[in-house]
Amino acid sequence: MAKFSSSQIRNICLVGHSGDGKTSFAEAMLYLAKVTDRLGKPSEGNTVCDFDPEEIKRGYSISTALASLEWNGTKINILDAPGMFGFAGEAKAAAFVAASTVIVVDAKSGCKVGTELAWEMSAGKPKAFFVNKIDDENSNFSNTFNGLREQFGTSVCPLLIPFNEGTGEVGLYNLITDEVFTCEKKTGKRIEITLPDQYKDTIEEYKLALNESLAITSEELMEKFLMEEPFTEEEKLQALNSGLLSGDIAPVFCGSATDLAGIRFFLDTAAASFVSPLEAMKDADENGETKLFVFKSLADNFGKKVFFKVMNGTLTKDQVLNNITTGQQEKFAKICTCIGKKEVEVTEFVTGDIGYAVKLANTNVNNTLVAGASGEEFKAIEFPTPYYTMAIKPLSKNDEDKISAGITKLLEEDPTLRYFNNAETKQMTISGLGDIHLDVVCAKLKTRFGTGVELIVPKIAYREAIKKTVQVEGKHKKQSGGSGQYGHVKITFGPGSEDGLTFTQSVVGGNVPKNFYPAVEKGLQEAMLKGVLAGFPMANLSADLFDGSYHPVDSNEISFKLAAKLAFKEGLPKASPVILEPVGYLKCTIPTSYSGDIMGDVSKRRGRIMGMSESTRKGYTVIEAEIPSAEMTVYAVQLRAMTQGRGTYTFDFVRYEEAPAEVAAKVIEQAKKDAEE
Repeated sequence: MAKFSSSQIRNICLVGHSGDGKTSFAEAMLYLAKVTDRLGKPSEGNTVCDFDPEEIKRGYSISTALASLEWNGTKINILDAPGMFGFAGEAKAAAFVAASTVIVVDAKSGCKVGTELAWEMSAGKPKAFFVNKIDDENSNFSNTFNGLREQFGTSVCPLLIPFNEGTGEVGLYNLITDEVFTCEKKTGKRIEITLPDQYKDTIEEYKLALNESLAITSEELMEKFLMEEPFTEEEKLQALNSGLLSGDIAPVFCGSATDLAGIRFFLDTAAASFVSPLEAMKDADENGETKLFVFKSLADNFGKKVFFKVMNGTLTKDQVLNNITTGQQEKFAKICTCIGKKEVEVTEFVTGDIGYAVKLANTNVNNTLVAGASGEEFKAIEFPTPYYTMAIKPLSKNDEDKISAGITKLLEEDPTLRYFNNAETKQMTISGLGDIHLDVVCAKLKTRFGTGVELIVPKIAYREAIKKTVQVEGKHKKQSGGSGQYGHVKITFGPGSEDGLTFTQSVVGGNVPKNFYPAVEKGLQEAMLKGVLAGFPMANLSADLFDGSYHPVDSNEISFKLAAKLAFKEGLPKASPVILEPVGYLKCTIPTSYSGDIMGDVSKRRGRIMGMSESTRKGYTVIEAEIPSAEMTVYAVQLRAMTQGRGTYTFDFVRYEEAPAEVAAKVIEQAKKDAEE
C-alpha cells in the first residue's frame, strides 16, 4: 500500500440497525476500489468483514472489522461495526476513534431504533446517512428521508436522490451539480440519463430541503435562503465541506450495496469532503512525539492483535513505546493494516492512521502508549455496563480451569464482559449485554478453547438474620483419657446494627477468662457462615457473652470456640430467623411514552418507585426504583423488548431486606433441594 500523509486519511465508521446493510456497503466499497475481486454476501458467509466463524455461522456481525482501501489519492479506513444491541461496545469503540460516522439505513424500513442509537453514539462527530437497498421493490426513499428529518432535524441534508425505485433502472440525481445518472450493475460506473418529467417537482422539493440544511453553515447562505435566492454550485460545495467538518449537517447518500448504485458517488465525496484526522484532532502534531490509543484487541488462534489509532507523531516498525496505563514497555516488532482478516504488513503509521500490532503482551483496550518516559492518558472509551448475568455450568467436571483460562482471554478483547467466581453461591457467573452476547461467548469457549458450557439462572446470594433477642447457653464437654475439653458460655443473641457480627462481653467475676473471648468470637463468626433456615450467611447479628464457666485444666480455645457454635445452633432458631434478600437501586431511562408500562412492570417485580424525572435526552424519562435483585437477572433483555431497544438502565446493590414470607418459603425449599443434590 502506498504511503499517505495524515491529510490524505479518512477514518469512517459504519453504524446503524442490524440488517440494514453495513457489511454489504463495506463490501461494495472494497470491490469498487479493486481491493477484492468479488462481492461477498453476509447470508453466504463470504464477506471480507464478517470473517469470524461465529459471524459466518450466524449471518451477522459480532465484532468491528477494519478494512482499508485507496480512492482518489486518499486512504479510507472503514470500521464496519455490528448493529446488534448485544455488541454495542464494539460499535462504541469504533465510533470513538473514527473521524466520521456513516449511519446505514434500510430504504424499506427507514429510521429504526438502531438508527437512533447510532445517531446518539455519533454525537459531536461529523456524520452522514447512507440509505441502502433503493433497488428493492418495497424501497421508499421519501418516507425514509422524511423520517430521518423528523427524528434528527434540518441538519439531515439531502444530497443524492433516487428515482424509479424498486425497478431495474434506478436513477440518481445529484442535488449539488444537477447531474442525473444511473449506475452500471457490475462496475458501478455512471451512465448519464435524463430525469423523467414526473420527478421534476419532487426534485425541486429536495433542492429546497438541501438549501435549508446548507443555510445553517453560514450567515451569508442563511440570508440568501431567507431571501429565496438560489445557491451557486460553488457555494453548495463549500457549505457541504464546512458543514461536514463542523457537524452542522448530516448529508444523506443513497444507493444499493448489491447493485453498486451510488457507491462511487459516496467514495468520491468521502475522499473529497470527509474530515481528515488532522481536522478532527486539532492538537495533533504529525512531527511530534509518537502517541497511540488502543481501542480494540482480538485474541484468535494466531495470537493477540491490538488495534490502535496513532494520536500524534509517527509509529515505525520496531519502535519501543511506554504503556503509561500499565507502566510496561512494548516493542512494535510487527505492525499491520488489514482488509478484514487479511493482514498487510507496513513499516509506519502516521498521525490519525489506524492499524494493529501483534505480541503486545501487556497492552489492552483504553491503554495509552507514548515514545516519551511519561505523558497524559487519552480519554477512555466508556463502554456499556453489562447487567445480564448468568451462571456457567461446565458440561464436563474437569473443564473449570479451561473455562477460566478461556474467559480470561475473552475478557481482554471484550470490555463489556464481566466474570466472577462466586464463592458464596459456588457458581461461576458471567455478565454481558444480552442473551445473544453471552450465547456468542459460550460458542467461542467451545470453538477456541474446546470447553462446553451451559448457561443457567444464577443463584441469589441471600442472607439470614434474626428479629428477636434470646439468651442461650452452649456447653462443650469431652473427656477421653488424659486431658479433656471444657467450654461453657452464656450468650445473648439479638438483631445487630452492623452488617456482620457485633460481639461484646459483659462477663463478671472472671467466669470466662478474657483470653477465651477471641475464641468465642471466632466460633460465632464461623457459625454465621451457615444460617439455621437455609444455610445462607447470617447478617446483622449482635452477641453478648454475659456468663459461662471454665475448667482450670481442661478449658482451652477450641473448647470455647465449639461452645459458642453450640450456643449459636441452639439459640438462633428461637430468635425468629428470617431470610434477607439483596435489593438494588434501578435507574431506568426510557422514552416517556413507555413510562406507564415500565412503572407497572416495576410493581410486578416487587419494586418501589422512588422517583420520576425528565431526562436530559429529549422525549425520555428517568424512573428510579428499589427492586429485589432476584427480579432483575434477565432485565436487560426484558427492558429491551418492552421499549423496542430504546431503554437503558443501571442497577446497583443497596442493602439487604427481609423477604416476604412466600418468597422466603420458596428460597428455603430450594435450598433444601440443593443440599440434597
